[in-house]
Amino acid sequence: MNYWVIFIILMVISMIIQVVLKSKFNKYSKVALPGGLTGADVAARMLAGAGINDVTIRPTNGTLTDFYDPRSKTVNLSEGVYASNSIAAAAIAAHECGHAIQHKVGYGPLRMRSALVPVVTFANNIVMWVLLLGILLIEVFPGLFWAGIALFAMTTLFSFITLPVEINASKRAVKFLTDTGVIYESQRSMAVDALKWAAYTYVIAALSSLATLLYYISIGNSRR
Repeated sequence: MNYWVIFIILMVISMIIQVVLKSKFNKYSKVALPGGLTGADVAARMLAGAGINDVTIRPTNGTLTDFYDPRSKTVNLSEGVYASNSIAAAAIAAHECGHAIQHKVGYGPLRMRSALVPVVTFANNIVMWVLLLGILLIEVFPGLFWAGIALFAMTTLFSFITLPVEINASKRAVKFLTDTGVIYESQRSMAVDALKWAAYTYVIAALSSLATLLYYISIGNSRR
């Protein structure tokens, strides 16, 4: 029962974070950059400043769907970021470029996360089936359930490795925006605030994954 209480609390917190994040994005989307740059312009400047000329900046559909793809070397900016002249757009665009810079310099946690992608993709495809069969056959073949737990543990590890990757990308973004004068020093707190709430989504995802992992482990221990 304690685990279900934890799950409900984490779910509520996650919902609150999503609401606040959208509110912050909307708020800072109304604050224009002093130089009239768009999110795409900011991304281009940051990449050029880092000596990166093999990464393409392109628009993508949706809201807050921005991401950097290391395989295709593309910074993908959502509709509200790519062509928008705002603090929110600049912060998010710079954050995604932070990932591109991490890729270029071989940032350790990003390399670890990238190495885990094939394993986590495989685990995500089969873990629920393995756990389900493991529960049904736990008296006969207990090893199957623990194999499922091991697979799920890989996804939990991935979630926690993601945290320093995201935090570091945000720090790179804020430093670029302030050092280059893209935003005024008085606007720095706005960029930090927007990126902070985006980071909270990864924190709550990691905690939820850990709680689920511990729940599965408790099931396995109780059936021994």
